[in-house]
Amino acid sequence: MAVAGWFLAFLAAGLPIALVLAATALVFIVVSGNTVLLQSYAQQLYGGLENYGLLALPLFILLGEFMNSGGIGRRLMALSLALLGSVKGGLAYVNLVANMMMASILGSAVAQITIMSKIAVPEMEKAGYPRDLSVAITAAGGLLAPIVPPSMLFIIFGVIAQMPIGDLFISGIVPGAILFASFLAAIALLGRIHGFPATGKVTVAQRARAFLDALPALAIPATIIGTILGGIATPTEAAAIAALAAILIGLFVYREMTWRDIFPACVNAARSSAVVLFLIAAAQVFSWVITFENLPALVAAWLQQVTTSPILFLLMLNVILLLLGTVTDPIPAIILTVPVLLPVATGVYGIDPFQFGVIVCLNLTLGLLTPPVGTGLFTAALMGRVRAERIARLLLPFFFASAGVLVLLALFPSLTTGLKEALS
Repeated sequence: MAVAGWFLAFLAAGLPIALVLAATALVFIVVSGNTVLLQSYAQQLYGGLENYGLLALPLFILLGEFMNSGGIGRRLMALSLALLGSVKGGLAYVNLVANMMMASILGSAVAQITIMSKIAVPEMEKAGYPRDLSVAITAAGGLLAPIVPPSMLFIIFGVIAQMPIGDLFISGIVPGAILFASFLAAIALLGRIHGFPATGKVTVAQRARAFLDALPALAIPATIIGTILGGIATPTEAAAIAALAAILIGLFVYREMTWRDIFPACVNAARSSAVVLFLIAAAQVFSWVITFENLPALVAAWLQQVTTSPILFLLMLNVILLLLGTVTDPIPAIILTVPVLLPVATGVYGIDPFQFGVIVCLNLTLGLLTPPVGTGLFTAALMGRVRAERIARLLLPFFFASAGVLVLLALFPSLTTGLKEALS
C-alpha cells in the first residue's frame, strides 16, 4: 500500500490534486525499483489524453461560454417564468425548471450555479422570496447538471471506464427526470414551511411571446439530445454543432453577442479545459501504477469478506462516496475511485457499468454542496452574498431527496439501463 502512503503525504503537503497523482506515480516507480517504467511514464501521461471522447469536454465548456455571452440562459428563465409563474411559489419552480433546461446544455454544476445565481436569485428576491432560500434553491438546481445529459462527469467517467459516452448520456435521462421530480417535491415542502408568495397571472399572449423568444435557445438542447438519441452525431459532434448554433443565435438572432466576445470565450474555455485535461492525464499514470500494486484485487477481496450482495455493495458504496465527496471535488474523486471500484462492481458483483456510473456521478455531485470543500456551495454563497452554513441547512430537503433517488437507482437497475436497452 505504498501508493496510498505517498498519495496522502503529497496531499497533506497541499499540492494540487493533479500534481499529487503524477508525483505519487513517479515516486512509486523509483521506490519500487521498477525504474524501467520511467521509460513509459511520459507515454502514459500523454496516453491519458489520447481519447476522442475527451474532445467533447472543451466543446461543452465552450458552449457554456457562448451561451453566457449570447443571452440564451436569460431567455430560458423567462420561458420558465411564463409557464409556471402564476402558480403559488411559482418562481421557485421556475428556478428549478430553468436549471433543468440549463443542465441539458451546460453539464457543469459550478458553471450552472454561477449563471443561474446571476439570473434567478435577483428575480426571486424582487418577488418577495428570502435571499438565502433563493440561493439554496438555485444551488440545488445545480445538482441536475452532472446527471441530465450532456454531463461532463459522464464524459470523464466514460473516458476512464472506456465506455461509450453517448450511452452514458442516455442512461442519465430517466434518473435525471426522477431527481427533478424529487426536487419539485422538496420545493413544495419548503413552500409550505416558508409560505412562498404567489406571483401575478401570466396571460396566454405573454406565454406565447416568451415561447417564441426562447425558441432559438431551445434549439440548442434539442440539437444535443436529438442528434445523440437519433444516432446522427456522437456527443463530441453534438457539442460542436451546439457551440456553432450558440454563436449564430447570439450573433444574428438575439444580437447580444459580438464578434469581439468570441475570442475571450475561447480563452476562458481553454483555461478551464486545460485544468481538467491535465488532471485526466495525471490520473492515467496513477491508474497505471495502482494496477501494478494490485489494488483493485485487494479491494475486491476485502469487500467480498464484508458482503456478497450486490445491493449491499451499492449501499456501502454510496456511504463511502458521500464521505469522499465531502473532502474531494467530483472529478478527482471519479479519477481515484473508478479504476479501483468499477472492476470490483462489474467483475465480482455483476453490476451493470452504466448503473454504477450514474450512481457514482450523482453521489459525488452531492459533495459540491457539502462542506468543507463544497465548491458549488461556496460559489452559490459568494454569488448570492449569503453565509454558506445557512445555505447548507436549507439544502437538507434536497439532500434527502437525492439520497432517496440513489437508493432507488441501487435497487432498480432498469432505471438506468432500461431506456438504453429500449433504444438499442
